[in-house]
Amino acid sequence: MPIEEGLFRQAMSHFASGVTVVTTEHQGELYGMTVASFASLSLAPPLVLICVGRNMQTHGAIAAAKRFGVSILGLEQKELSAQFASRADDKFAGVGYRMGALGVPILDGAICALECNLHSQLDGGDHSIFVGTVEHAETGGGDPLVYFRSGYRQLA
Repeated sequence: MPIEEGLFRQAMSHFASGVTVVTTEHQGELYGMTVASFASLSLAPPLVLICVGRNMQTHGAIAAAKRFGVSILGLEQKELSAQFASRADDKFAGVGYRMGALGVPILDGAICALECNLHSQLDGGDHSIFVGTVEHAETGGGDPLVYFRSGYRQLA
């Protein structure tokens, strides 16, 4: 029998992760959300994966648009993480961004930005695992925003 949800959540908080904002555009509307469940999957072809709750608006938009962007946040972007994790109607209000080559929003100041075409969508319980083929990547400088034990951390 699986462990209780609260204990599972507590256990997973012991895994440090980077913080990303995943974005897409569908039928003229912008969608975005903070995602910690992000990983490199393959070098050949270049694949990444993100896990998105099925109840999130961004989930349906990615599935329909068949493309998404991943902005890896820097240490100074805690407010962006909080804004895109909120239930706000317009998560892009006051946010600097540009439209990437695939037509997905890329956040200003991200230490890395990836643009992906949807490769596949897999079942992951109450989430979907979206696998993306990385078509474009930009890297910059700065330290990453890290999330550990329910709070932001800085690398020593």
